[in-house]
Amino acid sequence: MQTLDQKFRFDSIDQLRGLVMVLMALDHVRDFYSPFAYDPLALDQTSPELFFTRWITHFCAPVFIFLTGMSAYLFENKGNSKATVRNFLLTRGLWLVFIEFAVVNLSWKFSFAPWFFGQVIWAIGVSMLVLSALIYLPRVMIFAFGAILIAGHNLLDGIQASQFGDMAWLWGMLHQPMWVPFNDSGSGIYFAYPLIPWIGVIAVGYASANWFLSDPKQFASRCIKAGLAVTIAFVVIRYINVYGDPAAWSTQERGGLFTFLSFLENEKYPPSLSYLLMTLGPALVLLGWFQNSKTLPGKPLVLFGRVPFFFYVLHVPLIHASSLLYLNMTTGGFRPGWFQMGAQGFPDGYEPSLLRCYIAWAIITVVMYFACRWFAQVKRDHDHWVLKYL
Repeated sequence: MQTLDQKFRFDSIDQLRGLVMVLMALDHVRDFYSPFAYDPLALDQTSPELFFTRWITHFCAPVFIFLTGMSAYLFENKGNSKATVRNFLLTRGLWLVFIEFAVVNLSWKFSFAPWFFGQVIWAIGVSMLVLSALIYLPRVMIFAFGAILIAGHNLLDGIQASQFGDMAWLWGMLHQPMWVPFNDSGSGIYFAYPLIPWIGVIAVGYASANWFLSDPKQFASRCIKAGLAVTIAFVVIRYINVYGDPAAWSTQERGGLFTFLSFLENEKYPPSLSYLLMTLGPALVLLGWFQNSKTLPGKPLVLFGRVPFFFYVLHVPLIHASSLLYLNMTTGGFRPGWFQMGAQGFPDGYEPSLLRCYIAWAIITVVMYFACRWFAQVKRDHDHWVLKYL
């Protein structure tokens, strides 16, 4: 196994990871401060500015999970054995699944209601568990496995969970988002992030990292070339309009701009082939650009990217609590989890506002910067093993 030059830092990976964390916060601020009565991506109701506010956050989950695979490769190439990498992926994966249901769900609900949802932290955790077994295979086999899951899983779109009878819940975990009740009392779990394509993304991230990272001098150019190729593949596949996404794009009565939005509107749950090409392609280009540039926003983004777990676990309850405080002070009548009910949960007098959303996002980002800077210093000053999981 080729060992990387430990003197060379790929700060661009942390920078890109930090960027997607900030974008993720925008989506969650919108959820808590300015939810709309309709899907922001619904072309018959949305506006371009609302559409792009939601669409830009599509990059978060694919990029983060791809970089998780790449980071696992970097961890292995610090001289760690396969067994050490396996054990880290296993324990980290189990930890993330626990945090999703025990902490993150509570942060979204602010209640102990017995219903749960499996979102991105759940998907990352299980993907790491699967990767812990895959790392023993040759890299070409891991890459092929991941690529097949990414490119081929839309062939499974016609299979419905109901066809599996009592095992329908398993298909909900793997490919079809669904509500799985525990009993007749309303408790249960909603699998929002089916696993098959996400496992493919982490596998490709891990297996391709050797090519991207083996020569630091070629890293940026390889990222840009690969990113352009993936982006072109998205444009071609999406334009052909035959395969790659459950919903074909179409000419819109509202004009050419909305036709373009239709082209960009690809399925996230689960992420279609077109969705993953659309997001990972430009992200790789940006990764290469970050590697070659010394931009002013670089240092704050690197900071966020080095403590992503801390950022995620803290930002949801911070946004939720601050939104309740602000909206109750200005409008009144808001209760925990009100936005999850859709329009019927909106109190009298509530009006969504993108301006309010962006102002709140800017403030939350500044607060998170100081919190993350403090925690990063704690990690630098202490070498306790627990900090590796935070």
